[in-house]
Amino acid sequence: MQKVQTQIKSLEKNIAALQKKLAKLKGQAAAKAGATKKAAAKAPKKAAAPKKKAVVKKAAATEAKGTVLESVLEVIGKSRNGANIADLKAKTNLESRQLSNALYKLSKKGQIKTISRGVYVKA
Repeated sequence: MQKVQTQIKSLEKNIAALQKKLAKLKGQAAAKAGATKKAAAKAPKKAAAPKKKAVVKKAAATEAKGTVLESVLEVIGKSRNGANIADLKAKTNLESRQLSNALYKLSKKGQIKTISRGVYVKA
């Protein structure tokens, strides 16, 4: 019984030490968050500008290949056994939603058809 009591005391000491460390880390995190907020408040326009440029570059890259529908149709046309979703995403660099919309529009126009779930061929 004495061993159990000494182990409990030891655990209590360890927990107390961990609580102190946790409080210290929380204080440091709060200080960093405050410093980050102050820095962001000083120059909000500088931080926003690079994000807009990155979006413009991505749009320009998509336009250089042609429209989204053309790029998807091209990849499907080049595939022998049909193109699956994973291949289309990798080769067109489109997000899931964009790819889904493009496939829907192409199938409604009759330019592609589905041979099995997730596999498309040129009509």
